[in-house]
Amino acid sequence: MKASALEFRLRMWIQIVILVLGFWAPWSFWASWSFWTSWIGPLDLSRRYATLAWLALQLSRSGLASFSVATAAVIVCGALAALVGAVLRVWGVAFLGYGVVHHGQMQGDAVTVAGPYRHLRNPLYVGGWFLFLALALLMPPSGALFTVVLATIHFLRLILGEEAFLAEKLGEPYREYLRAVPRLVPRLRSSLPAVAAKPRWLIALGTELNPIGIFFTMAVLSWTYDNLLMIKAILISFGLSLIVRALMPRGEAGTA
Repeated sequence: MKASALEFRLRMWIQIVILVLGFWAPWSFWASWSFWTSWIGPLDLSRRYATLAWLALQLSRSGLASFSVATAAVIVCGALAALVGAVLRVWGVAFLGYGVVHHGQMQGDAVTVAGPYRHLRNPLYVGGWFLFLALALLMPPSGALFTVVLATIHFLRLILGEEAFLAEKLGEPYREYLRAVPRLVPRLRSSLPAVAAKPRWLIALGTELNPIGIFFTMAVLSWTYDNLLMIKAILISFGLSLIVRALMPRGEAGTA
């Protein structure tokens, strides 16, 4: 189930394809023309409105809250998911280094135990998953389900691939790290000693503008209820992040 070297190298493009298909949800057009629509029920595959509105509607129909309160609750949850994703991404890049994070090949010269890596083995992938979860709220319901499922599989494959690579390359020190630090759920109190390391916050903030933009979109622009505006803001932040990465010194830039 682990990712191949090619899948790792193309990970950014794979993630882009997943997101494009999730927002487009081309199968929903087929569903709207088919008699199978009557069998779909609560999945609402033929609906083109955002999952954010769909979830709020389901909550209001259940009687748990009014539509306005349910909408606010979903927006707050989406913003929190985006915040977790952005924090983990920026924190992880600051300590691991942009050149390693975005390199086209798996890297592993030493075990990293500074910053978030004392509490969680894969902060970058867990952060990426939370960002996908937040973005899914802007997709049609079927696209959101598709995206979350495929993103989960994709990130798990990357995690298993990297862990196998590092275990083979670094040997027992990394295996001890595997036993001490959880894979997906962070441990607040780490058993590992603190390691002196100099995080590169400016580089991390600059190259991770997209996660920051997703958080801004979910926390601020969601209240406009303008789905097109939110998608445009995310695309702008993604474009800016690519520009910053292109301007990075070669010593810092990766090849992904």
